Amino acid sequence: MLKVKLFQTIPNPLQLNIECIPGELHALVGPSGSGKTTALRTIAGLNDAHTGKIECNDQLWFEANEISGVSTSLSPAERSCGFLFQQYALFPHLTALENVCIPLYNSVPRLGDRKKLAQQWLERMGIGELANRMPNQLSGGQQQRVALARALARSPKILLLDEPFSAIDAPTRQGLYKTLAELRKDLNIPILLVTHDLREADLLADRITVIDQGVGLQTAPPQVLFERPRNSRVAELVGISNKFEGIFSSGKLIWDGCERVFDVIDKGKIPPNTPVAWVIPAEGLSLHAEASKLTMQASVEHISALGQIAVIQLRTVDGNHVITWEASAAEVKRLGLESGKVTHLEMNGSKIHIMPLRPINDPRRFSN
Repeated sequence: MLKVKLFQTIPNPLQLNIECIPGELHALVGPSGSGKTTALRTIAGLNDAHTGKIECNDQLWFEANEISGVSTSLSPAERSCGFLFQQYALFPHLTALENVCIPLYNSVPRLGDRKKLAQQWLERMGIGELANRMPNQLSGGQQQRVALARALARSPKILLLDEPFSAIDAPTRQGLYKTLAELRKDLNIPILLVTHDLREADLLADRITVIDQGVGLQTAPPQVLFERPRNSRVAELVGISNKFEGIFSSGKLIWDGCERVFDVIDKGKIPPNTPVAWVIPAEGLSLHAEASKLTMQASVEHISALGQIAVIQLRTVDGNHVITWEASAAEVKRLGLESGKVTHLEMNGSKIHIMPLRPINDPRRFSN
């Protein structure tokens, strides 16, 4: 198991507390410059934190505190990390096979044994026939597979992936997703993935940590993260479109500017009459052709067709709020939806998730 608890103030802030068990893929997501790559480099030993602790398989890799400073800091070689860089970092003057041999020099003395093991990893990546090609003779996806083979060649204790799929086309990316999924079963080591693509994190990761300005804001499985973000900043960063504000008091939510009051789950953590942010997932929304006591009027402002899926932008008559709803093309046709038409929106209060309302420059947004 990998355990990371870091606090760093210079040169780049980093406050992170994560665990990753063998076989788990843990994604780090956040905006550019948020500290995702800094976190990987610190775990690998390429950066030092100000204070904190890094452990892997009960071996202490790094420890430092305010009083005594750094007491333990293993070198990158001693930490045994497989690191896959965003730009591959292949040696341009070496063949694919020779690149994979590089990390084996200290652990496998005989050249013939190194080449044999490197060839096996290239075969495992599905590119064994490309062993004698130079990097400039390989496609982006092939270079990525060589780099992955090199990262895994010496059987590392953890695998660190720094936006490994960002520079390759969609079909190639899908093939690498499959390769990574197969490797996870066999390697049984912690895998940390840095990505800016939330869909990718949702597809691949068992858990996701959202990082903003060097601070880990929330760690959760993808479904929990997207449905129940910890605070409004997390909701913003994970791209939840239906995020609003209101006043919450003892299980009652008043939507700003609306007469509507929703009955929502009260966990007893928010004082009465507190301004809050709130979100509602897609399954909490439905449209109806006829009005009822559960619906509110909304006009259709825009419909974007994406194949068999349509994204509908609605504006409520009460409160003038914009809501995004997704539906199949068949559902749009059944309801007769078109721009300018007034329809009837139902919002399921039991699906509403309430969060603390924190402005972007309020440090309290990092807390619950």
